[in-house]
Amino acid sequence: MSTRLVDLVQMRIDEFLDERGPGILEIAPELATFLDYSREMLRGGKRFRALFCYWGWSAVGSGRDEFDPLGESDTPLDLDAVVKVASGLEFFHAAALVHDDIMDNSDTRRGLPAAHKRFESLHRESGWAGSAGSFGMSGGLLLGDLLLGWSDELIDEGLAVLRNPTAALTARAEFNRMRTEVTTGQYLDILEERSWQGTPDADQLARAHRVIVYKSAKYSVEAPLAIGASLGAATPAQLTALRAFGLPLGIAYQLRDDMLGVFGDPDVTGKPAGDDLREGKRTVLVALARASLPANAVRLLDELLGDPDLDAGQIRMLQNTIRDSGSVDKVERMIAHNVLLAREALAEAPLTRDALAQLGQLTDTVTNRAA
Repeated sequence: MSTRLVDLVQMRIDEFLDERGPGILEIAPELATFLDYSREMLRGGKRFRALFCYWGWSAVGSGRDEFDPLGESDTPLDLDAVVKVASGLEFFHAAALVHDDIMDNSDTRRGLPAAHKRFESLHRESGWAGSAGSFGMSGGLLLGDLLLGWSDELIDEGLAVLRNPTAALTARAEFNRMRTEVTTGQYLDILEERSWQGTPDADQLARAHRVIVYKSAKYSVEAPLAIGASLGAATPAQLTALRAFGLPLGIAYQLRDDMLGVFGDPDVTGKPAGDDLREGKRTVLVALARASLPANAVRLLDELLGDPDLDAGQIRMLQNTIRDSGSVDKVERMIAHNVLLAREALAEAPLTRDALAQLGQLTDTVTNRAA
């Protein structure tokens, strides 16, 4: 079902943009840029949030399993609602990426220019007045806002066709909570990048972990699972089990992302080597390195981290410093520990057999990846 779901989500995304296109172009033909950039942002990707939403729904007995009387040849009831909500999560994710790239001054996303850089290039190539950089950031902010609004429209579409109105209200509350958590988590991320000098060294690891939880772990895994489960009118025990699985898996997911941000292959990640080092990300990896390095190495790390002009040699030096500190091995152990916690949460969970198997597979997929 996972492959089919991805296809259904992409189909709904394309249909939604087709439906919104005439209204956008009626305002002004120049707005075709918004549609083009939206299509490119929403084409492909891993679809992890959509998948966790679907399997959260299926896990509580809303798909074809022992809790569902539908035969294999039938389409599960409420599948259309789930696809629309899952598609809304993908729009939300696209909006978050557009805004994130602006805040991080990232030039690329998935091997292509970031949205604000595309607007910047449009300005420059067209020979318009004023600053191309300012225009690019303004255009990117507005595109992100538009995608955010469209995510809400798709969520509402899905909830409107759900048969259980109480489940719809619960799912909306879960989405609203997720939106608040990821926004505040994003603020905590940029706060740590700029306020770390006033934070005691002993507190930096805990603060970096807090960013992981609220910026990524809940948003990437736990919240989509809870939204999907709520669509299926999950019991309290089922929601508790899915949260106990989703939070540690989300932490492991982000820890892997942080490793890729420092050591990832740019040909695979679609972002420059050591991008997190240039952006000055104060991650768990960096906090662990600082706690293990001698004072002179810590001073050098602090001096270089966050310099957008780091060259390839400086990136390699920082990579080697972090690796030699032993923090890479510590993060790998943290990933393994959180994966174990996630698997243990599924062991006796009151969830459907098929969903348990699929969630187990997704555990491997999200933590053993190169991009």
